[in-house]
Amino acid sequence: MLRPGFLIVPNKKDVKPQPLEEDPIPVPNTIPPLPIWQRLGPLTSLASAYGRAQRRRPWVTQFFSVLVIYFISDRCAQTIGGDEYDPKRTLRSLIIGGGSAIPSYLWFVWLSHSFNYSSHILSIATKIVVSQLLFTPTFNTYFFGSQAVLSGCTPSEVLERVYNTVPTSMINSCKFWPWVTAFTFTFIPIQYRSLFSGVIAIGWQTYLAWLNRMAELKESAGAADHLHEAEASVGVGVGDVE
Repeated sequence: MLRPGFLIVPNKKDVKPQPLEEDPIPVPNTIPPLPIWQRLGPLTSLASAYGRAQRRRPWVTQFFSVLVIYFISDRCAQTIGGDEYDPKRTLRSLIIGGGSAIPSYLWFVWLSHSFNYSSHILSIATKIVVSQLLFTPTFNTYFFGSQAVLSGCTPSEVLERVYNTVPTSMINSCKFWPWVTAFTFTFIPIQYRSLFSGVIAIGWQTYLAWLNRMAELKESAGAADHLHEAEASVGVGVGDVE
C-alpha cells in the first residue's frame, strides 16, 4: 500500500523514448484558397501598395486618390457630353474633390466603426440608411452648389442649380449606393474599402458631372428664353441694337 505524499520514480532504463510529434504536412484539400483580391497579379501588387500608403499616410493618400477620381470622372463626363474639352470644368472638379476628400474619408471611417451590431444584416442596413439620410444630401448639395459658385452663378442661380440636381441625384443614389455599400462592408477588407469605393466612385462622379452639365444647359436655355421674351416685349432684338 502506497503512503500518500510519496511518488514512485521509474527507472530511467524502463522509460522508452517516445517519437517526436510533428505537424502533419498539409495537403491541397486542407490549404485554404487565397482571397480573390490576393490572386490578381499586378492588380494585387498595386492594391497592396495602396494599402500600405493608406496605413502610413491615410489623409495624403485619400486626398490624391480623390483628385485622380475627379479628374477621370470629369474627363469622362466631358467626353460623353460631346463638347469641346473645357479645362476650367476640370479645375472646378479638382477643387471640389480636394475640398471633400478628407471630410468624406472621416465620415466613412466613422461609419465603419459605428452601428456594428451582433446581426450583420442589421449593421449593414443601418449604415446604408444613415449614409443615405445624412451623407448623400449633404455631399450632393455641396457638389452641385460648389459647381455653381465656382462658375460665377448668383445666389439665386446656385439655389436653382441645387433644386434641379440634388433631388434627382438622391433618387438615383438610393438605387445605386446601397448595393455598393452592402457589398463593400460584407466582402471587401477594411484596408481596401476606400480603394474599391474609389473605383466605383469614378462612374458615380461621372454621372454627377454629367447631371451638373445638363443643369447648366437647362439654365442657359432658360436664360435665352427669358432674353427672347424680354426682347419681344419691347419689340427690340439683340441684332437690332447698334
